[in-house]
Amino acid sequence: MSASDSALVLFSGGQDSTVCLAWALERFSRVETIGFDYGQRHAVELSVRPRIREKLPAISASWRTRLGDDHLVRLDALAAISDTALTRDVAIEISGSGLPTTFVPGRNLVFMSFAGAVAYRRGIKNIVAGMCETDFSGYPDCRDDTIKAMQLALNLGMDRRFVIHTPLMWIDKAATFRLAQQIGGSQLIDVLLDETHTCYLGDREHRYPWGFGCGECPACQLRAEGFRKWKETL
Repeated sequence: MSASDSALVLFSGGQDSTVCLAWALERFSRVETIGFDYGQRHAVELSVRPRIREKLPAISASWRTRLGDDHLVRLDALAAISDTALTRDVAIEISGSGLPTTFVPGRNLVFMSFAGAVAYRRGIKNIVAGMCETDFSGYPDCRDDTIKAMQLALNLGMDRRFVIHTPLMWIDKAATFRLAQQIGGSQLIDVLLDETHTCYLGDREHRYPWGFGCGECPACQLRAEGFRKWKETL
């Protein structure tokens, strides 16, 4: 399989990364996934990743032959140097810097660097990630300019031609649900609702029409509002 026909998807187990995985499976002949254990407060997202990878191939015969290896990378140091609501038991609020306390400085930059290293070793050209500038909570490392800068840095630093794809960059959560329906129909929607995890607090006890979560944190509210808006268009 050629490098240009393969992809590595940053796959957390959340809604956005699952839609990105389905998007990649539609477009590339070999698709591998990478996830990161960085001491996140919502580490339950790591436990749903295998179930999602098991269910997606049942949606499409071509996906069964295209889905390849998974890579789970431990990044404990990221939590050790972070003092955020995603790595500590602290309140989710807007900090003095004007950014949410859920912002983990450098997280996506580190993720991209490790993804680039794995893609280099695996002979993969395309890196797919779920960053979004429409519903991004103000995170500066989710901006399109940041991703373009990271692509340039990876290409220069590894002397390899990588292409970073961000299919959700300019759409909101409602449009993400719509894209999922277009790609995988009701089966993919069911996987999003039954398996993916978004809640910052790691709540898998409460089930809502839009999926599992606490229903109160910003991630849950964003997902719930996107689901509501999408349902209104059906």
